[in-house]
Amino acid sequence: MKKNVLAFLALMLVGALQTSWAENLGFSIYGKVTDTNGNPLVGASVILENTFLGTYSGVNGEYRLSQVKEGNYTIIVNYLGFETSRINVKVDKDVELNIQLKQSSQYLDAVVVSSTRASNRMPIAQTTLNREQIQKLNTGGDTPYLLEMLPSVVISSESGIGIGNTAFRIRGTDPTRINVTINGVPLNDAESQGVYWVDLPDFAASVDNLQVQRGVGTSTNGAAAFGATVNFQTNTLTEKPFAAVDFLQGSFNSWKTSARVGTGVMDNGFSMEGRFSQLHTDGYVERATSDHRSMFITAAWHGENSQIRANIIHGEEHTGITWEGTPDYMMETNRRYNPAGEYVDDDGVTRYYDDQKDNYWQTHYHLIGTHSFSNNLTANITLHLTDGRGYYEEYKPDRKLSKFGLTQFTVRDTAISKTDFIQQKWMDNLFYGGVASLTYRLNNLNVIVGGGWNQYDGDHFGKVLWSKINIGLPNKYEWYRNNGLKTDWNVFAKSIWQINDALSVFADVQYRGIEYKLEGIDSDVMPLDQDHSWSFLNPKFGLTYRISSAHEVYASYAVAHREPARSDLKDAQKGSSDFTPKPERLNDWELGYRLRLQNLSVDLNYYYMLYKDQLVLTGELTDVGYARMTNVPNSYRTGVEVSLSYKPADWLRIDANSTFSKNIIKDYTNYANLVDNPNDWNELYTPVPENLGNTTISFSPSIVSGSRVTFYPLPSVSFSWVAKYVSRQYIDNTETKSRSLDPYFVNNVVLEYRTKKQSSHSAYIQLSVNNILNEKYSANAWVYRTLFQSGDPEYVLIGYYPQATTHYMLKFGIEF
Repeated sequence: MKKNVLAFLALMLVGALQTSWAENLGFSIYGKVTDTNGNPLVGASVILENTFLGTYSGVNGEYRLSQVKEGNYTIIVNYLGFETSRINVKVDKDVELNIQLKQSSQYLDAVVVSSTRASNRMPIAQTTLNREQIQKLNTGGDTPYLLEMLPSVVISSESGIGIGNTAFRIRGTDPTRINVTINGVPLNDAESQGVYWVDLPDFAASVDNLQVQRGVGTSTNGAAAFGATVNFQTNTLTEKPFAAVDFLQGSFNSWKTSARVGTGVMDNGFSMEGRFSQLHTDGYVERATSDHRSMFITAAWHGENSQIRANIIHGEEHTGITWEGTPDYMMETNRRYNPAGEYVDDDGVTRYYDDQKDNYWQTHYHLIGTHSFSNNLTANITLHLTDGRGYYEEYKPDRKLSKFGLTQFTVRDTAISKTDFIQQKWMDNLFYGGVASLTYRLNNLNVIVGGGWNQYDGDHFGKVLWSKINIGLPNKYEWYRNNGLKTDWNVFAKSIWQINDALSVFADVQYRGIEYKLEGIDSDVMPLDQDHSWSFLNPKFGLTYRISSAHEVYASYAVAHREPARSDLKDAQKGSSDFTPKPERLNDWELGYRLRLQNLSVDLNYYYMLYKDQLVLTGELTDVGYARMTNVPNSYRTGVEVSLSYKPADWLRIDANSTFSKNIIKDYTNYANLVDNPNDWNELYTPVPENLGNTTISFSPSIVSGSRVTFYPLPSVSFSWVAKYVSRQYIDNTETKSRSLDPYFVNNVVLEYRTKKQSSHSAYIQLSVNNILNEKYSANAWVYRTLFQSGDPEYVLIGYYPQATTHYMLKFGIEF
């Protein structure tokens, strides 16, 4: 930790010295930002377009942009609830420029996410992507691939091509511990706490902007943020009517067609926009086929001080089951091998069940109301409902009848205890509730009060469709059914106090309560009845100090708590009560430095995340692909994140970031599985303790780096070389090299032509060639390991998720 802090401080010193030298160069643009009545607007964003220079207005609305080179520029000024102002300015000397902003209800959409977003004055490591950036990054993969080049992010895909079941980790934190919201509404599944992007195909096409906050971040709705918060805002206002079509064609029979249409704002204040998409891929991995359909509709009424918006987000997916991965013994001979659905027919021929798939339908309904009482007071309330249902269908060869609650029987003096089955495991759930916030601004103080109430009501049940031996089962025999009812509520208050032009103070406190009840029979025909209740207090505090318009420093401390997920609870409580999972606590310290010069932007962030009872991934999976987790009493993650953007010329831009970290479990005791012998495989339910001392947390690489070098040979043409490096990741927590993922270094190239034909017409074509150097790597894996009471050597099986070798995606579209 001391070495990391010293390295971080050295980097800050270098940046400060460079800034002091650079501030003697160029001119200044300065002035005051006010409303139309002349009242100062504190915290307005002031950006010099096509440069990295930007600042925010101080306590009197005053701002200053320093070291501006001679030339013609456009200044962009944003303030929540006001129209964005774009002003052309010629700089050949110091320029005084006072700016008045007009209030506009057409920008009330920004209020919807403002309560959970971090502003540029908050002491939080953050990255925000706008619509233009999202369009460039959306090269054909699912939504997680938008984040791939952000600091500390690692992406994985079960199909190997980025379409289907995809996920991301941030700072080594798994997806169930990353808070995700859409328009402030929780997206994480209430029971598993994960996000299934496969249920939101082509969602990126309807995202207007997104923000990633690393660490605990600000208070939000839904699941706790234990590594990051990701906040999406869907498409909002398009002032003019439009229609657009987009197409994709790629390797492994991948294709997409999408159509979008919007009315613009009509005379009566109404606007409407819609999108329909259809996607398909065969996947890199065998039988990783995905067939998706999705729809997005938004309609709004824009009043003088009010806005009402209704959103419908629908997804339908039919995806080949791939969670079993490729077994380690097949990786050399056929790394694309997928054992799911494999069986041997009566003639001894190996076959694969065609309907070994995941099928799910999900529709999100959002009703959003926003009202501005005055320039200083704005309210938002959002009602939401998510309706989801679907099933896995699987062929289960040589399955014990007892697994389905059936008893052994005799046919012609032969005892029948096993046969082949086709089963479906169903989910049918509703998630509903509301979130609200009230924003109050007075001079140099900004206060947000908010919260939400959400309830999840989900049924899990299983059906047997067929058995190889006729055992007299009724049609669609149901062998288990259980219900989960989870209520989650929270209230929070946060504020930014701009003490003077240099110093701002951030304070945030949240109180969250959870009630969770499980009842019924689980798929292993064991009772599941449980009742849990938790309440958590989560305070946050920080300071931001602006040394000059070019650079600033910040520091923060935050606390977060998280309850165990359904799979953690139901599996642990079937055994000894000693293994009942505990809720987690995180203490997060962050220290950062930001440098903004005209052609250079640097962000440095040091973090120390200290956990109590962290639930870490064991490397094992459940029978339906959920990652198993276990509490470890004491652990920490610490590291330095470095981000840099450099534009030495109009035709060249370099973006790069690296994270160097240590992710440690203190005095770790691993509990290894134990069975009687390699012949009978009777589980003894007496795990063997292994005291290992300090070990590295699973799936937590010590180095994650990304870079993008972009050339602009013509104004409408760009060519990018994109590289990603991820160091070794251990699959379990024993820090054993034989159970780890090798480091990988992957390179992609992207060629794009995008032009404006007319003021209302645009067209683009984008070609991405991924993994151009043909790296053979796996981004994720699972492991099963057991010891034998008989003394035989331990058994280890690893399932890998190999990523595609060189492949391409070609996108093109037109808007008119």
